[in-house]
Amino acid sequence: MHTRTVDLTKEKLLLGDFGTRTSRMAAMLGLLGLAATAILAFMGGGERFFQSWLLSFVYFLSISLGALFFVLIQHVTSSGWSVVVRRLAEGIAANLPWLFFFSLPLLFGMDKLYHWADAEHVAHDALLQWKQPYLNLPFFYIRLVIYFAAWTLLSRGYLRSSVRQDSTGDIETSRRMKRWSAPSLVIFGFTLTFASVDFLMSLDAHWFSTMFGVYYFAGSVVGFFAFLPLLSGMLQRKGFLRRSISIEHYHDMGKLIFAFLVFWAYIAFSQYMLIWYSNIPEETTWFLRRQTGSWETWSWFLLAGHFFLPFVGLLSATPKRRGRYLMPFALWVLVMHWVDLYYIIMPEFTAAGSLGFHLLDLTTFLGIGGIWMALLMRTLGKQSLIPLKDPRLAESLAFENA
Repeated sequence: MHTRTVDLTKEKLLLGDFGTRTSRMAAMLGLLGLAATAILAFMGGGERFFQSWLLSFVYFLSISLGALFFVLIQHVTSSGWSVVVRRLAEGIAANLPWLFFFSLPLLFGMDKLYHWADAEHVAHDALLQWKQPYLNLPFFYIRLVIYFAAWTLLSRGYLRSSVRQDSTGDIETSRRMKRWSAPSLVIFGFTLTFASVDFLMSLDAHWFSTMFGVYYFAGSVVGFFAFLPLLSGMLQRKGFLRRSISIEHYHDMGKLIFAFLVFWAYIAFSQYMLIWYSNIPEETTWFLRRQTGSWETWSWFLLAGHFFLPFVGLLSATPKRRGRYLMPFALWVLVMHWVDLYYIIMPEFTAAGSLGFHLLDLTTFLGIGGIWMALLMRTLGKQSLIPLKDPRLAESLAFENA
């Protein structure tokens, strides 16, 4: 069987000026988005600002969390194929500490987002009073710090260890990262689950689903796997990693998008089916709100666009192995991930049956997304784009699908 060989001396592995230029352009776009957001907020979009900011914040948070999961799962399984794209994932995950600062504006509008944060509302709601030992602002602030402290420790710790290995070549570094990856995944699972409850599920504190954390996790991983081939393709078009990342790696990225799309659909269906079957009013109201007026059309669009269309499109091997097919599907899945989060958040605030689009949805996306991308390119520009002395690098470079 033919084995692929790659001469890394001919490979462009440092972003250099391209990384600096791209980071500056993304930062400028982000600052323009933030400026437009501030203008719209002061012109009367006060309450809507917090809703749109939450939407954009949890969107980019989800992609970075998906990247952190990818890094941890590659280490726990001693994966070889993924080494050449793992540094990209480490860079995406390394944005998690910065996202903490994007969570801070939400703290000024807690009572506008969450009924449990409004003392007057709680005073007239027996259920919120019963849930107050957990749903109260001081404890929320403590949990917020715990989430980002854990994510910062994991994301930055794995990036630093990986970069340090580029210099030392110490194989013990890989063994240590593998040893810590299993307990790190447990920490990751708990923090992501409770964060999804705090940021999203508690928007309607009367409703609950024991599957909601897994639902947000599935969307996060789908979002990351859709972003990874787009980032890899952009870098390759600029001359980077052209030999290291091959069609075989794109094939596996496509398979992972496909697999987690199915997983997302399975979780979404299971959550809906169990609540529909039990038909308990406290549980069904959440879905009934999303099956009224324009939201019913949005729900069908989400089902078709987030599952059926990419499922059929990525079912065979051909689109996974050809960039002109895979990239549009990856971009589409990223758009549908935003549609999914919009479906979770906005029905809690819009008039019955109304979608209620606002320009702030776009400006907050550009603001947070531009800065997020600028920070990513800045991080990737500080070191090689692949782990040069990872003991499984040769396996990754020679990787071929069976």
